[in-house]
Order: sequence, then C-alpha cells, then structure tokens
Amino acid sequence: VKEGQLAGCFIGDPLESWAEAAKLSDKLHIVYKDKAYKTVLGIAPQMYDDLWTAGKVMYKLEPIVADGGELIIYAPHVSEISYTHGEHLDRIGYHVRDYFAKQMDKFRDVPGGVMAHSTHVRGLGTFEDGIEKPRITVTLASSISKERTERVALNYRDYHAIDIGAYRNREAEGVLVVDHAGEVLHRLRGIDP
Repeated sequence: VKEGQLAGCFIGDPLESWAEAAKLSDKLHIVYKDKAYKTVLGIAPQMYDDLWTAGKVMYKLEPIVADGGELIIYAPHVSEISYTHGEHLDRIGYHVRDYFAKQMDKFRDVPGGVMAHSTHVRGLGTFEDGIEKPRITVTLASSISKERTERVALNYRDYHAIDIGAYRNREAEGVLVVDHAGEVLHRLRGIDP
C-alpha cells in the first residue's frame, strides 16, 4: 500500500511472490543516493516521542553517512530516552555492537532488545583493546539535557542553535536534510546490504 492505494498484489508460488513483492518494495520504500554525505540532518517527526522510537532516524539514514561523518537526530519535541527502557539505557548508554559482544558478562542482566536498540542508534564501529571507535558521530538535538545525552555516549547539540535552512540545498557540499526521517530507508546505490 502506498498513499492509500494498493501498489501490488502477488499470487502464486510463495518464493516467487515474495521475490516480486520485495522488488516492488525496493522501488517504493527505499531512497537510493549516489554518494555518501559528511553531514545528514534527520528531522524526526512528532510521532516519535522518545529516542527509543526516534532512533529510527539513525537506523534509516546511517547507510548514506560517510565514514567519519555526522548524523544529527533533530528532535526538539523528544524529552525522554525511553519511556519503557530508559533506566537500562541510562545505565548502559549507546555503543557499537562489539562494545557489548566483547563484554557480555558485564551486561548479562540487560535485555537483548535494549542492547540491540543501543547498537542500532550508535551504528557500526569497533571496540578493540577497550577503545570504542564508532564509524560516524551520532548527534542528538532534542529536549534531553546535554548532561544526559553525553552520559549515554551520544554527541549533544542544542536544537535552538540549529538553523535547518542553513543545511538545506547543500547536497553538492555533502550535506543532506531529510524531513520525516525514520520513515523511509536510505541506501547508497550499488551497495549490497
């Protein structure tokens, strides 16, 4: 379904039907870009009322951020990390997968879904010899305090100081603004997942 209309209906052999549906979904639900961007400003919609849900901005945009680049989750309306899992996330923070995988004993009491959320918001990276090296910088521009944002290992930016217009129309410079971020997956053209 796209814009309230049926986009496709596939009947027959389950594998063939699923394959055809996946091809159509790829065309309708993924935005492809030809290059990675050094800065991506993802504007979280109001329906994401905590970082647990607004984290989708990162999930859906990370593939188009260049190595060493920055993804800004712009969500002035978000004032809570997670209404359900905030206590766990305040304790463990946001880290790359290997941070947890290489220290599982330390986090054995944390629900796996909470750790998964943490790694999805933090993104790809490494954890070697006790040093975490995320692939990109994840910046949160929300109503969550600077202290709390930094305590959970995310970069902080005061959303009042962000002029969205100054980021727009700068794709040639490696800067991209995505409105309603988190709703549609963005990927680099020609890169297999």
